[in-house]
Amino acid sequence: MKNKNWLSVAVVVGILLLWQGVAMIINAHYILPSPIQIVKKIWELKENLFLVQMPATLKVTVIGLAISIVLGLGLAVWMDECPALEKALYPVIVATQTIPTTAIAPLFVLWFGYSIWSKVLVTVLMTFFPIAITVFDGFKSTKREMEELLTTYGASKRDLFWKLKLPTALPSFFSAIKMAIPLSVIGAAIAEWLGAQEGLGYFSKRMMTQLDGAGVFAPIVILSAIAMLTVFIITKIEEKWITWRKD
Repeated sequence: MKNKNWLSVAVVVGILLLWQGVAMIINAHYILPSPIQIVKKIWELKENLFLVQMPATLKVTVIGLAISIVLGLGLAVWMDECPALEKALYPVIVATQTIPTTAIAPLFVLWFGYSIWSKVLVTVLMTFFPIAITVFDGFKSTKREMEELLTTYGASKRDLFWKLKLPTALPSFFSAIKMAIPLSVIGAAIAEWLGAQEGLGYFSKRMMTQLDGAGVFAPIVILSAIAMLTVFIITKIEEKWITWRKD
């Protein structure tokens, strides 16, 4: 495990050094700012970025992700319990992912204005699909032999769900959450980019109009750090909770 961590650190350091070198060669910070320039910009604008813009983006991300989890889990359970519903809803769920986010986001702004809900809807649109489909596949991975065995012992449909299907689908649920977290951050940023008055995506767009390359990248770095930290925390929770996964 330690060797893997060191390898990851080495790769990140190598990418940053390469980035720094290329940026110094190009010497055009409005096109490609160096990592050092980005860190300086984050420090210069720390109060605005961390106290004003980041809370606005986190609020959108958390609300959107929470709605996606409830909606995705509900759809997964519903489709697992009703095969006819699965055939009816599955194509619709897939079709929602073919809608270009950059095309639908301005419509949400027209419908809901610059309120938080126009941005939350974009986040939900991008994140509920992996949760619903991945958890549904987790339910379907339950071994038929185990279901038949528990049924012969007198297990009810509810017992099968709570004692067999749910534990089987838990690894899929955590995988879905780890996929949805970066997507929720991206969704919030895209929505803010296309129509907002605050947030890291909005701030990045504003910096682009000023040809401030470091200012454009600074919110992106913060968003990436938030997503990576959250996925790391979820992974640790998964390791503590699902102790039987490797077995």
